[in-house]
Amino acid sequence: MLFDCDGVLVDSETITNGVLRDMLAEQGWQLGLQECMEIFLGKAVLDERVRIEQATGKALSADWMAAFRQRRNQALQNGVQAIRHAHQAVHYLHLAMQQRIACASGADRHKVELVLAQVGLLDYFAGRIFSGHEMPRSKPHPDVYLAAAAALQVPASDCAVVEDTLTGLAAGLAAGATVFAYVPSGDGQAFLDAGAHCVFDDMAHLPDLLRH
Repeated sequence: MLFDCDGVLVDSETITNGVLRDMLAEQGWQLGLQECMEIFLGKAVLDERVRIEQATGKALSADWMAAFRQRRNQALQNGVQAIRHAHQAVHYLHLAMQQRIACASGADRHKVELVLAQVGLLDYFAGRIFSGHEMPRSKPHPDVYLAAAAALQVPASDCAVVEDTLTGLAAGLAAGATVFAYVPSGDGQAFLDAGAHCVFDDMAHLPDLLRH
């Protein structure tokens, strides 16, 4: 059982993209929050380097990235919450799968560990956290999911993945996994069209979906 982190376990996307929007505005690129999320949701900021540099006319420097991560992390510490019913689902599956669950995120490891600790989920994934930043390629490539499956000593084709973005869905499918799309808005047709096994809007439903 392989979980994405942001948007699946923790409700962090609005916070992270709010900081990103503000910092891009300081560089001269004015975006609304929804527009910012449409561009960056499920992607590493560095993967959009060319687009950012074209829009701002400025190089995406290491110092800027360090400042972004610092401001993002502070904002997450101040306000991140678990996705509704994530604790119940993770607790059940941690027991049902005899601890063979992992978190495979496109985010940097420090952020993943920070937010999971902040909401009380870190212990369920201790030693089984995988970051796309530490892989040859991040999502939508399958590397982080393949690494997580290998660590659990389970073929990726036997794994279930929980994702909330089309980028992550593509990564899970490329790994050969069965992908369950968490879409709290309920508008999941794009995920089904892209190959999701099913779409659900409440983490409380996940254990039952996995039993069928």
